[in-house]
Amino acid sequence: MKDAKFVGKTEVKEFSGAKGRGLFFSRKNLCIPYGLFLALFVVLPLLIVVYYAFTDSAGRFSLYNFGEFFTNRTKISTLLISVLAGLAVTAICLVIAYPAAYILSRMSGTAAAVLLLLFVTPMWINFVLRAMAMKEILTLLGMPMGSLANIIGLVYDFLPFMVMPLYSTLIKMDKSLSEAALDLGAGKAKVFFKITLPLSMPGVISGAMMVFLPVMSCYVVTDTFSGGSGFTVIGKLIAWCFLGEGGTLSDVNGGATISLILLTIMFVTMLLTGGFKREEGARGTNL
Repeated sequence: MKDAKFVGKTEVKEFSGAKGRGLFFSRKNLCIPYGLFLALFVVLPLLIVVYYAFTDSAGRFSLYNFGEFFTNRTKISTLLISVLAGLAVTAICLVIAYPAAYILSRMSGTAAAVLLLLFVTPMWINFVLRAMAMKEILTLLGMPMGSLANIIGLVYDFLPFMVMPLYSTLIKMDKSLSEAALDLGAGKAKVFFKITLPLSMPGVISGAMMVFLPVMSCYVVTDTFSGGSGFTVIGKLIAWCFLGEGGTLSDVNGGATISLILLTIMFVTMLLTGGFKREEGARGTNL
């Protein structure tokens, strides 16, 4: 009887200990470190940016920074250049990356692994090193630094970020759909435009966002390839405001305002593309 009582007490202790461990590792408790990280490194910096954007140098509430931005032709032209550069780089990356990702998704074995590694490896190298390497190559080819060199450098740096989402989408695609369409007499071009391309749109959108949004704020690459040509993206303008470069005095409030405007553009773009992505996903499910 004593042994039975002892065993019973041991089982109760083990059960209560397991229950305690279960409560400790519950989903709510595991989310606490993530929530603290977000609050410290995302929410707090964003609140600081908002504070400086809506105040003047004396800390008083002011909308002067926004008015100055939207009435300054140089800053507006820089924003337009950033958008156009982002669209151009995204389009070029898509034209190059889609065929590469499509071919990779149809390959298998060692050749596919080697080619995929060649596309992924540049993502492991620092942006500055890649930019300097491409600058040396363009210099050896006799190309002057300027707008074209900037576009080439940006395409080189961001191409892997377009390839990987496309490859991930295409490799998961149900190939039986295209095979069935071919068996029913559809041509390869029709199969591609009616089945493959619509089903791969989530990958296209993800890749476009991973290229377009960072290009607009990319400071290092454009600073490396500009060569005094005046090619300036919005990220470079923000750096000038905070660091006081480019012949300007340090303007933390102005830099915060431009940062907030850029964040708003990015947020709206992500909302629009997110809705389009869900629509394409639903359409693909109904195929």
